[in-house]
Amino acid sequence: MLIVGASKREKSVSYARWGYFFIAPFFIIYLIFSLYPLFSTFYNSFYENYRIGLTQVGPAFVGFQNYTEIFTNSEFPRYAMNTIIMWIYGFIPQIVISLLLALWFTSSQLKLKAQGFFKTVIYMPNLIMAAAFSMLFFALFSDNGPVNILLMQAGINEAPIRFFTFTTTTRGLVALMNFLMWYGNTTILLMAGIMGIDESLIEAAYIDGANSFQIFTRIIFPLLLPIMAFVIITSLIGGLQMFDVPQILTNGDGIPNRTTMTMIMYLNKHLFSRNYGLGGAVSTLIFIVTAVLGLFVYYYTMRNYGIKEKKER
Repeated sequence: MLIVGASKREKSVSYARWGYFFIAPFFIIYLIFSLYPLFSTFYNSFYENYRIGLTQVGPAFVGFQNYTEIFTNSEFPRYAMNTIIMWIYGFIPQIVISLLLALWFTSSQLKLKAQGFFKTVIYMPNLIMAAAFSMLFFALFSDNGPVNILLMQAGINEAPIRFFTFTTTTRGLVALMNFLMWYGNTTILLMAGIMGIDESLIEAAYIDGANSFQIFTRIIFPLLLPIMAFVIITSLIGGLQMFDVPQILTNGDGIPNRTTMTMIMYLNKHLFSRNYGLGGAVSTLIFIVTAVLGLFVYYYTMRNYGIKEKKER
């Protein structure tokens, strides 16, 4: 019997090894195209490495000189603030409207018809390229665009409004485009989170006499915190990496007076001029800012959820 058992063990196939085989491509691609460039960028941030005409300067080790130059010129903090302001302008209406739509679509009392059609319509702007969106808005709100023509024909304005000469309107257009492109995706994520909540909890609350507002604040929203944290952090990461919309809308100049210049637009100028040292320093600072803000949002969003989980245990 021992010989038979040994032969069966020898002929058996270990399927556990195949799991490593199938996940290997992801780790290989990640190491080559993500992790190595990350360390290479951090390494280059400590070197002077740029080109003047046909003359190559460096690479020469300069320590923290690139970081000092960034903060001495006081440009990076300003562009970081521009980025955060435009992200907040677009994200606040995005999360509010997406949450209302998610509650509307998942309500068992409303029993909304044609939900598939509405879900498709609100998600469609997410499929449009940001470059096309920017060109469309640039044409709509230009001095001789359809918006100004309609306002003048309606007698609201006698002269065209130069939207791109005002900080508020230019930032508002960038925020509006980001809102239109991403509120559908946010709605789908929040709907998935609400549909994962046990319906019996909501039915029991209705039987006990709770109204819709109490059910949302006491049941739905607390259980939705993990999805909310995911939505806020991913939106924050995307917002801090904002580039294509303001780049095309302002022709890369961040008009007016660089008030719409984002951190990635600032980084792109250094990479375009082949200043790899300053570009690496800017990239490292963007990574640090994103990580710190992401951890803060996660802690602030999930702290009550974590306390509740510990009490239940």
